[in-house]
Formats: sequence, structure tokens, C-alpha cells
Amino acid sequence: MNKSSLHSTTVIGVRRHDKVALGSDGQATLGTTVMKHNAQKVRLLYDGKVLAGFAGSTADAFTLFERFEDKLKQYGGNLTRASVELAKDWRTDRYLRRLEALLAVATVDRLLLLSGSGDIIEPDDDIVAIGSGGSFALAAARAMIKHAPELTAKEIVKDSLNVAADICVYTNHSLTVLEIESTGNTHNN
Repeated sequence: MNKSSLHSTTVIGVRRHDKVALGSDGQATLGTTVMKHNAQKVRLLYDGKVLAGFAGSTADAFTLFERFEDKLKQYGGNLTRASVELAKDWRTDRYLRRLEALLAVATVDRLLLLSGSGDIIEPDDDIVAIGSGGSFALAAARAMIKHAPELTAKEIVKDSLNVAADICVYTNHSLTVLEIESTGNTHNN
């Protein structure tokens, strides 16, 4: 995977208290130039029951979102099965193999990271982070969960993204945070 394609974002997801939140910054860069400040890198899929976010090439991410949503429909919204089938296609299909992106996908029951090399990773701590600022956001989220148990998933995602934006030059403070809860309700920002 071309390292430069992963320099333009931070995406983090947190599952906590029957809710899952996934958020990203809005900065889109081309090389060393900021091209857009409020890009939408996270979205609701499968009638608002699944969250998905990307790091990498925008065109590639749109292709993957579309393919992933097709897999969700094909497998009745089963996140794990849809992820496995997308990972198989991504790894073996000649066209998809060239796509440069990472996906973070989530339901209230599961949080996964998908890559083009066939990786499907379910984090041990119900936090997933990708992109150039991902490690900063991940560290911040872990600290918040440990030291501020009263915070919601959405608050942790927002605060973690802001920490990453203060550190990573490829991450800004224009945030999009989506949340779903076990009742099926969705909340934006």
C-alpha cells in the first residue's frame, strides 16, 4: 500500500454502553496541499445499522463502501460475514487489489478493521483507529476509557479526534461523528 495515500485522515471508532460511535476529521490532502476541510469520511450503511469510515484514497474508499454495502445486503446485515466476503474479494479481485484504503466498520455488537491484504481485525478493547492520526486518537481514547468511565462513546470519539488534530498535520478539527445505539437510533455530530 502506498504510504502517501494514508496520510490524509484520522478515523476512530469506540463501542461502549450499548452504543458505537465512529468519527473522522474532515481534512483531505493531495500531497502536501490541503484540498478540502470538511470531507465526509464516515457514513451510515445498511439503513443506519452499520457505520463505516475510511482512510486512504477517496475514490477507492467510495468503491469499497459500495461493495461493502452490497455484501451487507447479500448477508442480511451480518457485519462479520460481509467483512469476510469483502476481504476475500479485495484480496483476490484484480481490480480491487489495487485499491489503497483501510476501512473501519461497526455495529453496536462489533467493531472491525478491514484491509486490502485480507486482514479483518477485531480490537480487544472496542476501539479501532486508522489513518495518519490513528495512533494519537487511539492512545487518547484508551486513556479516556481508563480515567473517565462516565464518558460516552461519542464523547470519547470527539475528544480523541481533537487530540489527534492537535498533533497530526494531516488531521483537522472539522469533525464528523456518527453514533448508533442498540435501539437502532442514529445520532450525527
